[in-house]
Amino acid sequence: MDNLVILYTTWPDAETATAFGRLAVERKLAACANVLAPMRAIYAWEGALQDETETPMLLKTTLAAAARLRDLVVELHPYDMPCVVAVPVHAALCNPEYIQWATSRIE
Repeated sequence: MDNLVILYTTWPDAETATAFGRLAVERKLAACANVLAPMRAIYAWEGALQDETETPMLLKTTLAAAARLRDLVVELHPYDMPCVVAVPVHAALCNPEYIQWATSRIE
């Protein structure tokens, strides 16, 4: 069984996140895309403080597919430098049936 990885990324809005999530699942690079509620992002960019609304998304993928999924996010994302953070999953602490289901969906 391949290791499950969660890619955390943020999008400008729910529509953009949803469209990418569907693409990632259709291409079998993610078993599931969770588009979360909008959040407030405060960060420094190009010398100025930014305060904007973003939509976070969790993409459940495998270690073997994570780099391909990351590259697709970077390629298609509307931001110049999109956030993509990989979060390892400790399979021993997870529902084994869910891990098996999720990893079986990724090519």
